[in-house]
Amino acid sequence: MTESSSFRRSLAEELAGQGRLTDAAWWTAFEAVPRELFLDGAVFRPRGTRWEPVRREQLGDEEWLRMVYANTTWVTQVDGLSAASAQGPTTGRPTSSSTLPSLVLRMLELAEIREGDKVLEIGTGTGYSTAIMCRRLGEESVYSIEYDEALAAAASRHLRAAAVNPHLIVGDGMRGHQPGADYDAIVATCAVRTIPPSWLWQLRDGGSITTTISGWMLASGLIRLDVDEEGTARGRFTGDKVSYMLARSHERPPRPVFYPHAGDTRPSLVSPELLDDWTAHFVAQLAAPSAELAHLENGVVLVDAATGSQAWTEPDGDGWTVHQDGPLRLWDQVEEALAVWQGAGSPDQTAFGMTVTEWDQKVWLGEPDGACWRLPT
Repeated sequence: MTESSSFRRSLAEELAGQGRLTDAAWWTAFEAVPRELFLDGAVFRPRGTRWEPVRREQLGDEEWLRMVYANTTWVTQVDGLSAASAQGPTTGRPTSSSTLPSLVLRMLELAEIREGDKVLEIGTGTGYSTAIMCRRLGEESVYSIEYDEALAAAASRHLRAAAVNPHLIVGDGMRGHQPGADYDAIVATCAVRTIPPSWLWQLRDGGSITTTISGWMLASGLIRLDVDEEGTARGRFTGDKVSYMLARSHERPPRPVFYPHAGDTRPSLVSPELLDDWTAHFVAQLAAPSAELAHLENGVVLVDAATGSQAWTEPDGDGWTVHQDGPLRLWDQVEEALAVWQGAGSPDQTAFGMTVTEWDQKVWLGEPDGACWRLPT
C-alpha cells in the first residue's frame, strides 16, 4: 500500500466511524481517488486577515499528505489567484476550494446516485468530486460544468492525472448543459440563491437536484429536491450545517456604504444575537433576501443592495434599539419572519421545505401550505 493510499484508507475509516460514509460503493470510489492530484501542490491557509500559500515542498511529503487527508476544506483560489501561483500572503475572497471530503460524500449520498445514473455536476472546481463520481458511475455518465476557464483547465489536467475522462464543459452552470440532458440528478458544488429553471427542464421525470440554498447574508440550507411528472420540484432541508461558495452569477454585488443614520428608531423586539443561531440566520435571509448582514462590535447591520435601505442595532440597557432608514424596513421584515418561526417553536431547519416551479419558488415552514417566503427570481 502506498503512503497516499494508506492516508486515504485512514480517512475513509474515520468518516465511516462518524457515520459520514455509509455506502460501500462510495467507499470504494473514495479510496480510488488521490486527493493530492487535485491540489497542485499548494493551498491557502488563513493567517489573520490574509491568505497564506502553503506548499508541499515546505512541509515535506508525509506532512503534506497528512494535511491533504484531513477532513478539511482547503482554499485553492482567492480572487482568481491560485495557491500554486501566489508569491506570498494575499487578501481577498476565496473563489474556489477543495471541499472537505465528508461534505463531498454527504452530497453524493443525499443525491442517492446509483450505477446507471447520468449526473450533471454544477461547479467542477478542482475536479475531486467529479473523479469520485466517475469511479462510481463511469466517466461516460458524468457531466461537469465550470464557469472559470482557468479552474476548468486545471480540473481537466487533474482528471487526466487521475485517469478519468468525464464530459467537461466550460460555461455558466446556471444554464445547465442541454446537450447532455436528460439527467437523473443534478448536484451543485456551489450555493445558489434560487433554482435556475434550466435545471428543472434538463432533468428526467423523477430526477433530483441536490444543492445548497444560500443568499447575500451567507446563511445556508442543504436540500434535495425531487421533480415530479409536472415539472414541480419539492423537498425538505436536511438540517446539515454546511455551506458552499455562491455561484459566480449569484454572488453579492458591491455593498452600499453603511452610514449609521439615526433613521426611524424604536426598541427592537428581538435580540440581534438571535441571528447567531443557524436557523434564525436562515429565516432572516428569507425575510430580506437582497440584504447583507455585517456584525458590529455591539449589534448587527443590514444593508440592502437593491435599495440602499439599512437597519442597525445597538444595545440599550437590558434591550436593543434598532435604527432603520430607506424605502425598506429591513428589521421589521426580519422580526416578522422570526416571530413566525418562534411561534412554531423555533424548530431547526428540518422543519422547512421548498417548492419550485418554472414561475415560482418558495421556502415554507411545516407544510407546503404553511407560512412561506418567496425566493428572488
